[in-house]
Amino acid sequence: MTATRDELALTPASPPIGVRPGNPHERQQGARPPSVPAARPGHAAGLAEPRHGREPGLARLLELPVLLAGIFMIILDFFIVNVAIPSMQADLGASQTAIQWVVAGFGLALGCGQIIGGRLGDSYGRRRLFTLGMALFTVASAVCGLADSSETLIVGRVAQGLAAALMSPQILSIISVSRVGARRARAVAAYGTTMGMAAACGQLIGGALTQADVAGLGWRACFLINVPIGVAVVVLAPRAVRESRLDGPARVAGRKAVAGGDGDDDGGGDGDGRGGAGLDLVGATLATVALVAAVLPLVQGRDAGWPLWTWLCFAGAAVLLAAFGVHQRWMARHGRMPLVDPALFRERAFTVGLLAGLVFFTGIASLFLVLALYLQNGLGLDALRAGLVFTQLAVGYLVTSFAGGPLVRRFGRAALAAGALEMAAGLGLLALVAHHVGTGGPIGLLTPPLLIIGAGMGMVMAPLIGVILAGVAPRHAGTASGMLATAQQVGNALGVAIVGVIFFGALSRPGGPAGADSSEAYPHALVLSIGYLAAASVTSAALLMLLPAARRSDAETGAPRRPIPDQGAATPRPSAPDTPSSVPAGWRGTP
Repeated sequence: MTATRDELALTPASPPIGVRPGNPHERQQGARPPSVPAARPGHAAGLAEPRHGREPGLARLLELPVLLAGIFMIILDFFIVNVAIPSMQADLGASQTAIQWVVAGFGLALGCGQIIGGRLGDSYGRRRLFTLGMALFTVASAVCGLADSSETLIVGRVAQGLAAALMSPQILSIISVSRVGARRARAVAAYGTTMGMAAACGQLIGGALTQADVAGLGWRACFLINVPIGVAVVVLAPRAVRESRLDGPARVAGRKAVAGGDGDDDGGGDGDGRGGAGLDLVGATLATVALVAAVLPLVQGRDAGWPLWTWLCFAGAAVLLAAFGVHQRWMARHGRMPLVDPALFRERAFTVGLLAGLVFFTGIASLFLVLALYLQNGLGLDALRAGLVFTQLAVGYLVTSFAGGPLVRRFGRAALAAGALEMAAGLGLLALVAHHVGTGGPIGLLTPPLLIIGAGMGMVMAPLIGVILAGVAPRHAGTASGMLATAQQVGNALGVAIVGVIFFGALSRPGGPAGADSSEAYPHALVLSIGYLAAASVTSAALLMLLPAARRSDAETGAPRRPIPDQGAATPRPSAPDTPSSVPAGWRGTP
């Protein structure tokens, strides 16, 4: 049975950049390039054979758990630190700026690294990159757990993000090329459920580990818990996970280009004239430096008094982004493989969806950060009780992420916009409650707004990428889904930087309602921050309504959505059945 676009659009997943639809040279189970002989009985065609001494049946059972352990650790580490931040701040003497980098540094490194992480897996082997990423992630986690200064902790967090960027794109790639039909759909569903549980439990696990203070480790246990799990995954991966990579004439051409020969595509590759899995290092560098130039002044500028260099960074970021666009067009014109195909931006679904997703996700990680600080430094809760408060938001998220599918299938973009508006309404209610509760009121009053916020998140984040990709031509699905996943992480990092300016600025203002850095200043700082968060949700709702509309007959009958093409736009061609990423799964985002 072949999974339909809508089935996978509502299935939690994060499609990688590297898997391209319909590529005849994709080395995968059930398909082989012409130059590869048929696989021997019991071995997957086009995949590396099992090592001697490995039990294929056991390996088949272990492969998915090993892969899911990787995505669980990545998502968990993004959210586990929030409730531990006050303890980190007290132990390391970390400044407010350092706190922002602990959160934003991970997201920024992950977002930038994912740009080429999938391509590296295509070229050098997805299992190899997954194992390498997990090994580096484990080492970086140990560095974070043993850090004796905020600077060391920030370096460790950035290293965690870069390691996660090597590992993350490979997980769904391996799932996609090693499974077909209903078996692949079940694996993708397990992938998304794992992401949701990691995000939902992250605050609680972080609070429990910090509060338990096992062996006097305190907050350090939030990072050191990764070490034994990471070692186990590194040991098991070569035995349980099958190797796969993109292969064919284009990859050979890429090797010639590296060696100084003719690297132009001679007709091989993925069928769209771009070739194989070449690395656009210039484009990756331009994009990374541009993003750092945008985030750096937002985080450092407030403490520095907004000197001239901060404004020069903003201007430089705009110039670098423009240069990135010019470079991508040049790559496409000369038959090279750009990081982002410029043709994507001619598709309204992608352009609008990318902007909507970027704006929406600026309000996710930033909300978790300022709410955790309010709960602990403002209301005086310990890490465990703060983690328990976050579970109320997670309950709302999980309910709508699983139950909202029929609404999205029936109403399409309107359901997404309604979810964003619901989140904005919950944020408005949270601002009123925080103002009323202050620093000593009943925390039970926070339950209704948190449930509403979580429900709105689940309605948007669960199906967002799948709905956007329903309007993108299948030949662009792999790159589009990877770019949307990157936009999520970049949005998180930008949001932490922007909201940090508002929140910490309010805390540090001597003329504030309770004086600088007073516990009574936290409710006021939270309310001001919510102003931006609510505005971001409303703006994303307006942008989501600009997505291409589903046909009325599809909405009424529940048939798979096919957006009405814009005038002059090419009608998307049908995707090949059972081709990995030909019907890409939407990433069920994380709260």
